[in-house]
Amino acid sequence: MRALAVALTAPDLIGAAAALCSMTSFAPQIVKIWREKDAAAVSLKMYLITVAGFGLWVAYGVMIGRWPLIAANLVCLGMAALVLALRIRYAHRSNRPRGA
Repeated sequence: MRALAVALTAPDLIGAAAALCSMTSFAPQIVKIWREKDAAAVSLKMYLITVAGFGLWVAYGVMIGRWPLIAANLVCLGMAALVLALRIRYAHRSNRPRGA
């Protein structure tokens, strides 16, 4: 059986690196919110727009049939949506004094 060889071009490598950076960029924020149970510093409007933007990127990827674009943006959409959900969940705690 012959191994499938994939030749990656410079644009492929740059795109993969960009996708990896985008996908992992949300992890520190998620961990911080989860540990502290506080999302006071997270902008609700920014994450509403971010989630909408990633949703549009996914739709665009589907329309042009590019699975790498779809996959990377689905991951980013999920992580941004998680930050948004945590922001909403811990919104009531953000107004309390520390230690309360």
